[in-house]
Amino acid sequence: MRMKTFLIASVFSLAAHWAHSAGLKSFDIPADAHSPALKAVEWSPCAAPDGEIKAGPFLLPGVRNCPIDGEKRPLIVISHGFGGTNLSHHDTAEALANAGFVVVAMNHPDDTAANEEREHNLKALISRPTDVKRVIDFMLGSSPDAGKIDPKSIGFFGFSRGGYTGLVLAGATPDFQALRSHCQDKTGATCTPVSQNALPKGTLQHDQRIKAFVIADPLSSVFSAPGSVKNVTAPIQLWGSQYGGDGVSPENLQTVAHNLPVKPDFHVVPNSEHFAFLTVCPAELVKILPELCIDRPGFDRAAFHQDLNKQVVTFFKTHL
Repeated sequence: MRMKTFLIASVFSLAAHWAHSAGLKSFDIPADAHSPALKAVEWSPCAAPDGEIKAGPFLLPGVRNCPIDGEKRPLIVISHGFGGTNLSHHDTAEALANAGFVVVAMNHPDDTAANEEREHNLKALISRPTDVKRVIDFMLGSSPDAGKIDPKSIGFFGFSRGGYTGLVLAGATPDFQALRSHCQDKTGATCTPVSQNALPKGTLQHDQRIKAFVIADPLSSVFSAPGSVKNVTAPIQLWGSQYGGDGVSPENLQTVAHNLPVKPDFHVVPNSEHFAFLTVCPAELVKILPELCIDRPGFDRAAFHQDLNKQVVTFFKTHL
């Protein structure tokens, strides 16, 4: 749930190379009367030869502004964790694009890496699901690629607070009274409750256009009550780390998995901690961000992501 203030977009490198390039474009989704513009990245099936795009200190496989290959492509929206960006899971986006999906990831303005005030409020827990709705509205409406997307085939991938976002979009009702202040306890179990004045307020956005969800190590303490997920009936592939961390508790996730009315495709990743779901760090950045980049002894993040991405692609192909 919580990350350093470093810009993750300039931190993470590719976990694996895929058989073909993904088309890659960056754009802003315009502000509206209530919310700022959303900075987005789109990956899509591309028929052009393999290429590379330099983005800061690393190279991404892809072809910039490549026309979408094919028609009626399913759409996947990716939601990053606290302090992340639209590139935090780019290896998963690339795998999906290579498999025929159009994928869009946005920066959530209220708690993306560039927002220096993000640690001082919790309003992102209200605004995040609305951010995703705005992305879908844009991609089906004003986007130049709208005609290439199948509006009946929309999926979602979210990690940490992004996983929370997906559960809300799917119909869950969080109990914000269960929120805990950040402290040194890796699971958050002994952290003090958030003060009443700091609890987020506002209407939560659900979105029935999303037909399938991949939820990875979500902020799940707010969904411990059985009734909080009773309205979640869409297919869910649920991923959890064995040891959690950063306020995310494996025990809470087990509770959510048990309470979901439709049994999820549930995977607990052996010997993993919370940040294993972030894409692999290049060697030079392991020294700078060890808490995000170094896994438990014996855990191979690159190999895990190959399996994760394969299973995510299979899940979405099955349900979309």
